[in-house]
Amino acid sequence: MASPTLPLLPLALVLLCLSPACAAGRVTVSVYYETLCPFCSAFVVNDLARIFQDGVSSIADLRLVPFGNGRVSAQGSITCQHGEEECQLNAIEACVIRLWPKAEQHFPFIQCVEHLALTRKWDAWQSCFQETSLPSQPVIDCYNSGYGRQLELQNAAETNALQPPHRFVPWVVVNGKPLGEDYMNFEAYICSVYDGELPAACKGKHLAIAQHTKASGGDKRNPHEVAVALSIGIALWFGL
Repeated sequence: MASPTLPLLPLALVLLCLSPACAAGRVTVSVYYETLCPFCSAFVVNDLARIFQDGVSSIADLRLVPFGNGRVSAQGSITCQHGEEECQLNAIEACVIRLWPKAEQHFPFIQCVEHLALTRKWDAWQSCFQETSLPSQPVIDCYNSGYGRQLELQNAAETNALQPPHRFVPWVVVNGKPLGEDYMNFEAYICSVYDGELPAACKGKHLAIAQHTKASGGDKRNPHEVAVALSIGIALWFGL
């Protein structure tokens, strides 16, 4: 009896799997956030964006999950920490992420909206379509059809299923490991777990894990706790 013939792999796939990226799996980086959280906006704009500039994005699979500290009632209604506008922007960003799944495609739009949020101009979020050259109609249709809300419910379920549960946002998880208060040092963790050829930006990053001081705790579930902590810190600093 003749041996079964194995299917031949396409040449392009064979060539692709000879590359370092195929030999070493990318590092999964999940960021749980909410659109109008100032800590989240600053992290997206000033820190997360860096991986697309220094080459670390070539070894990472970035997953953005907009929901954060929202709540879903027993009846399925969604309440967001920073109000109804945040619920809308969470859904809009969820639509953009679903419509353009590759981080290189959707991240510029997310960064644009979060930059507006930092400057309290989030009402101008539609200007980000022109700035990033993404078509607006698919996103508007996604939101108006209610699909954006369904995406938010999915994000809520994923966020609420985190183990251990998230304590604040942004909550960064690298290959299943939550970074907690050390989330600002996320690039060092990406570099430390990647088992392939590292980009130049990773040089020395492994040392930073031990040397880096812990970052801000981010936006706690109770925003008044953040305000009180800041007030105490200011009072201590100025000796009030």
